[in-house]
Amino acid sequence: MIQITNLTKQFGDFTAVDNLSFDIKPGDIVGFLGPNGAGKSTTMKMITGFLEPSAGEIKVNGFNIDSHALDAKKTIGYLPEGAPAYGDMTPAQFLSFIADVRGLTGSEKTQRIKDVIASVELESVLDRPIDNLSKGFKRRVGLAQAIIHDPKVLILDEPTDGLDPNQKHQVRKLIENLSKDKLVIISTHILEEVTAVCNRAVIIAGGKKLFDGTPLELEAQSKYHQSITLKFTEGKPDTSVLNALSEVKEVLESEDDNAVTLIPQNDAESLFAVLFAKSQSESWPVAAMFAERGRLDDVFRSLTAQV
Repeated sequence: MIQITNLTKQFGDFTAVDNLSFDIKPGDIVGFLGPNGAGKSTTMKMITGFLEPSAGEIKVNGFNIDSHALDAKKTIGYLPEGAPAYGDMTPAQFLSFIADVRGLTGSEKTQRIKDVIASVELESVLDRPIDNLSKGFKRRVGLAQAIIHDPKVLILDEPTDGLDPNQKHQVRKLIENLSKDKLVIISTHILEEVTAVCNRAVIIAGGKKLFDGTPLELEAQSKYHQSITLKFTEGKPDTSVLNALSEVKEVLESEDDNAVTLIPQNDAESLFAVLFAKSQSESWPVAAMFAERGRLDDVFRSLTAQV
């Protein structure tokens, strides 16, 4: 478990993290979100012991990161921003070195290196210098070193940065599997990462916590939550009659020229039936009709614009 209480970090007159508090328990996959400069990386560096807080307390698995730093760090796997490594080493050499640092020896070391290489698919680049690898492979080397000692806590700063869609999917599935007996914090600016892999979202801006809840709760704050979009096959017809429907709260122009989005007065289910009947009576060429769960980018902008 991670317990963060009244955490503050100041650099001179600048407050990067401002009285931040939250707890994380095993099984949580927390998406740690915020705009650039929000204090995400600074918070992660304090949790992992790379930065000393100006005030507040951090406990990792019962160990105070200030007074029992080594005990806490033994339970943490950390992928920093940019995945720094020794560029002149190969992945095989680097993982062997990290295993030694983590105290792994003998058959246990051999097996763990074998397992993490397979889990992040590094076989094809094991003997190439890390400096010569693509950004995606460097990211995977960084992820491998973070999990090599099978930590109870995983702290990942932009874990899918630079990966192609297939690699992102693979890393997300790996994170899901790892979270069964660990807690995971993922710092990201990719909002789709939250719905794809996280069961909890924490949003900060200006170093302050603005939201802490499930992705569904976050989506529910969206203006577009339970809105219904009508897509047409041959260009959008005249849909002005929709403004007069009592079940419609607001008609919004869609980014798609062949679509229109409607905010329901009450719920999407009742509006669905009305729209279906109206589209038939007007002989509209409807290609699709669907309800939206909510747009995270909409909520994100709304929350962070307040700071």
